[in-house]
Amino acid sequence: MLKNNSLKWSQQVTNTSNALDLEPGVFTWNDPHRIAFSLKHSTDNSQRRKAEPFASAMSMLNFYINRAGKHLSAQQREVLEKTKDELRELYGKPRIRP
Repeated sequence: MLKNNSLKWSQQVTNTSNALDLEPGVFTWNDPHRIAFSLKHSTDNSQRRKAEPFASAMSMLNFYINRAGKHLSAQQREVLEKTKDELRELYGKPRIRP
């Protein structure tokens, strides 16, 4: 029962986040730069977010990766991990990985 409730909770957060208005299907795209640009656009234009734009974008991306868990293909996980570096570049933040 808890598993179903947490699935409903995460889906609700993804669909009704008070922080960002995301483009539909943004996390299913195959282009890390396009995903990062869309997240940046959403966070930069949001008046409802509580954190800085970079933190909000990275938080939403990590939330999706963590919630998708084992249902996320290795290929899509790689795309989303590369999106983190693209976000850092768009916001002028240093890359963590070499």
